[in-house]
Amino acid sequence: MRVLSQSLLDELAGKASTSARGRTHFNIHASAADLVQRYIVVADRRSYFRPHRHLTRSELALVLRGGFEVLTFSDDGLLGARYSVGPGLGDLGFELPRATWHTLLATADGSAFLEVKEGPYDPSTAVEFAPWAPEEGAAEVPQFMQRLLEATAGMPCRKHP
Repeated sequence: MRVLSQSLLDELAGKASTSARGRTHFNIHASAADLVQRYIVVADRRSYFRPHRHLTRSELALVLRGGFEVLTFSDDGLLGARYSVGPGLGDLGFELPRATWHTLLATADGSAFLEVKEGPYDPSTAVEFAPWAPEEGAAEVPQFMQRLLEATAGMPCRKHP
């Protein structure tokens, strides 16, 4: 049996705060070959999740701490919807269908979610990054994230049906 403790989240939050990417993850599954991939992701507000989609699998996430703005996009990069998820925000998690362009914006440093995806993990088909979004580490990332924050500031938050 494995116990996932608050102290694990605290440890991961510390690692995320010192990471160049502003996030870290902890695999719960044993290997990339597992049929169910399970892991915890902890991110700071500065972390950039490049908009992407998964063509071969859906994605389920439950927010454990903090919160996230989950943003979805059209194929040409137009902002489609905003969902606020996390304890105290109304929704506790989200499930994205296959081929949905999306990104996450952490609303607090040390925000954490548990993600579950179908396996096995195949890096050649796991993710498709949006061609209309800057690559991680690109000089344009801070401006892109700022534009997303400004665009969502007045955008109504959708609720899951």
